[in-house]
Amino acid sequence: MPLMLDNPSRAAEAPTAPDTPNPTATPTAAAPEVTVRVVTEHAPAARRRRLPRPGNVLSTLVALALTVAILLAVGVVTGFLHLGNPFATTSIDRSPPAVLKQMSNLATYSAAQGRYQQTIDVEDDVSILPSFLAGEHTVFIAQGSVDAQVDFSGLAASAVQTRGSNAVTVNLPEPTLAKPVIDMNASRVASHDRGLLNRVGAIFTDNPNGERRFYEMAQTKLAKAAKSGQLVARAEANTTKMLQGLLGKVGYTDVQVHFVPATASAAAAATK
Repeated sequence: MPLMLDNPSRAAEAPTAPDTPNPTATPTAAAPEVTVRVVTEHAPAARRRRLPRPGNVLSTLVALALTVAILLAVGVVTGFLHLGNPFATTSIDRSPPAVLKQMSNLATYSAAQGRYQQTIDVEDDVSILPSFLAGEHTVFIAQGSVDAQVDFSGLAASAVQTRGSNAVTVNLPEPTLAKPVIDMNASRVASHDRGLLNRVGAIFTDNPNGERRFYEMAQTKLAKAAKSGQLVARAEANTTKMLQGLLGKVGYTDVQVHFVPATASAAAAATK
């Protein structure tokens, strides 16, 4: 503790009496008194709190974050927490309602159907450049169906001829093949190899109809396969069986079905 003196210019020494009195000495004034005051620093009521160091705060936050992450991971693995995918995409359908453009009455009988699978292998080359620089090679696997139909809408009155009470002859046009229908869900691109220049160009251009030509090629090949097959013959047999069963329920035991070419059937329908 500090000491404060009233008279700092003089040394604080206690007066001492002389050893022997000197009666002839001139009396001197009494020595001044020295007062010593003790000054103490008053301590604060509570010690000042130490401020946390930045390193300690950062370590605490990192430890807390790791603890939370571990708890979340354990919860997801054990099934207690069900967290959705934060990067999941949402699809919004803004399509307007369908508009009816036309309504038609159908008078065709689908007597047979053939399902086909066709592999389309197309390679587009650039004559002056190698394939790894320019060109494309696509393998497309198409699946679709072709129906063989019999048209009853153009039948003339003479198309059905009775013979006695239990015999009848029916003349029908030959079955025709409908347009092939490609199964969009089952068809796919098996492989698509492109040259370096084609890959770079695809970054800046987008062709939404790039696969359209493969569907068109598949339709052409499926129609050709249906013509060369036994689909028409199967349709004729199924149609005959259907009419025999239908007319047999009304009492006809002898039912004969003849198929005439489409040109002859059209001419007969025009003269009815």
